[in-house]
Amino acid sequence: MPIPIPLLVLALSAFAIGTTEFVIMGLLPEVSADLGVSVPVAGWLITAYALGVAIGAPLMALATSRLPRRTALILLMGIFIAGNLLCALAGDYAFLLVARVVTSLCHGAFFGISAVAAAGLVAPERRASAVAMMFTGLTLANVLGVPLGTALGQALGWRSTFWAVTLIGIAALAGLIRALPRDAHQAPLSIRQELGGLLRPDLWLALSTTVLFSASMFALFTYVAPLLRDVTGVSPRGVTGNLLLIGIGLTVGNVLGGRYGDKHLRATLSAAFMALALCSATLAWTSHSPVAAAINLFLWALAAFALVPALQVNVVNHGQTAPNLISTLNIGAFNVGNALGAWAGGVVLLTTDDLTLIPFAAAALALVGLAAVRLAARRSAALIT
Repeated sequence: MPIPIPLLVLALSAFAIGTTEFVIMGLLPEVSADLGVSVPVAGWLITAYALGVAIGAPLMALATSRLPRRTALILLMGIFIAGNLLCALAGDYAFLLVARVVTSLCHGAFFGISAVAAAGLVAPERRASAVAMMFTGLTLANVLGVPLGTALGQALGWRSTFWAVTLIGIAALAGLIRALPRDAHQAPLSIRQELGGLLRPDLWLALSTTVLFSASMFALFTYVAPLLRDVTGVSPRGVTGNLLLIGIGLTVGNVLGGRYGDKHLRATLSAAFMALALCSATLAWTSHSPVAAAINLFLWALAAFALVPALQVNVVNHGQTAPNLISTLNIGAFNVGNALGAWAGGVVLLTTDDLTLIPFAAAALALVGLAAVRLAARRSAALIT
């Protein structure tokens, strides 16, 4: 069956948002050199965005709760366009930092509302596929948006990337206005029920697991461009090629994680966390060889995104009485981990000035995530017995 046009528009929106979040990682050397700040300080642009998502996601979800979904999505995309326009116009580091925060405010709420809107575009038996299709835009952002945006920024200056993302955002906004159907009836949001779902301790353990996964991933991902450039010795084109390979690994991992997570959730979480820790640690040695580093990064990306669908199911299983808010909080948890990981990697670099130690920090965070999975499994077994 043909894919509904509104669903393609939502996927395009997800592509734009995903690109603007992740592309800054490949442009850290260019931003650092142009704005006269160190690479670790430039890395705080990632931290600021992640914190903006974590704080803004529930606030924006509640602020737009009374609006029709179509109206809310159009408003949030408008904020996204404004934020990227400010990034393109930024003349100094402080302005760019504020612009990144503005951009981040739409992120969590947009994905949460988009998931509900996507499910409403198709028959009930196809809702999961529709939501997956919408999130394909986010996956393609890693496969295509990040490497192409990095190449554009390296060739024409990092601001050109934000100009390009702004244009994609405008196209997505036009599509939302033209193609997204108006909501005929929308069930009222029960704030009390949503907030009541937050009282379960196992939910917070599940959210903490998401934080630890994201922290491990972004402790390394944030500094992958400097690592490839300064340790592996690849060219700017080589950095772009490795980012493309990472994107392919993320896509493959997402598919495998969804397939096995449906059958064996706990086993998938444990195996993927162990693989993430191993692939992170070995990069300390393989980073000295371009071929070995490329293979290692592909396997690392595969292990990382094999966790994403399993973690989503893990959280939703503990928040069935408050699915809307819980889904938004999980996006916030992902970005809390993003901020924590970028900060942790920056601390390692500022303390030791050794990029090859960052993979060990990422591995340590993955092992703590594995411990959280094992703790949750023991709690679940104790409740059954």
